[in-house]
Amino acid sequence: MSDKTQTYDVVVIGGGAAGLSGALALSRARRSVLVIDAGSPRNAPAGHVHNYLGREGTPPAELLAIGGQEATRYGAEIVEGEAVAAQKLPGGAGFRVVRADGTAVTARRLLVTTGLVDELPPIPGLAERWGLDVLHCPYCHGWEVRDRPIGVVALSPMAVHQALLWRQWSDDVTLFLHHAPEPGDEEYEQLAARGIAVVDGEVTGLEVNGDRLTGVRLAGGRVVPRGPWSCSRVSPRAPASWTAWGCTPPRWRPAATPSVRTSRPIPPVPPRCPACGSPVTSPTSWSRSWAPPVRG
Repeated sequence: MSDKTQTYDVVVIGGGAAGLSGALALSRARRSVLVIDAGSPRNAPAGHVHNYLGREGTPPAELLAIGGQEATRYGAEIVEGEAVAAQKLPGGAGFRVVRADGTAVTARRLLVTTGLVDELPPIPGLAERWGLDVLHCPYCHGWEVRDRPIGVVALSPMAVHQALLWRQWSDDVTLFLHHAPEPGDEEYEQLAARGIAVVDGEVTGLEVNGDRLTGVRLAGGRVVPRGPWSCSRVSPRAPASWTAWGCTPPRWRPAATPSVRTSRPIPPVPPRCPACGSPVTSPTSWSRSWAPPVRG
């Protein structure tokens, strides 16, 4: 059967946990489903998945392999590759989805689950420690680094909130302001009440000893002893162009709710990670349905 002529009820773009969950549910609903996955999950650097009931401590790649097996058991198809365009077909006929290798399929519906990406500051040595002792979320990684000296670098207005959260896992937490403005008086009071130190000055590097993060180096040469470090900001792993996908680029509106059955997207209020509070600057996944409802 030619991939260029195959038509599916739903094409899922992104084969992470969200995409595979959607593929599983749709396949069990007797829909024909194709998952297109670029193979670059956000949690690939992590050693294990946590707080996932029934799969606590599972390596990320193993979790995706299990999810793929479950979805294909009910008829879903999974292909490797990058979806580079999705063209809305005339007459409400659905979409034409093109992969990077030029192959194309048609779909009556699209489910876009491209997820998030962590934006790391350009601090030398930081990216190499990502997923080891440079971390993002205390609820994901806090238990493994409990009771160690923890540093939080300010990358967003939620930095104080992040530092206060990390205090649950360690009584030695330091907030590094880096390029961020100083906290307000009320925030300073909150930090002081929890015994969280605040260090100003630009962070210029990390100190590593024996494959273990041991300190944070400041512009003046001072090294502050630290162990695990929290320092990322999340943003959507958006398609190359919303227009190329047949979508209107989302714009945030206060107190709005998302609509999934309209050609005029109504984006939600900018969400935040429920665990660490980091702002998400646009939707993690976006589902749009211009064709008539699938029936029968």
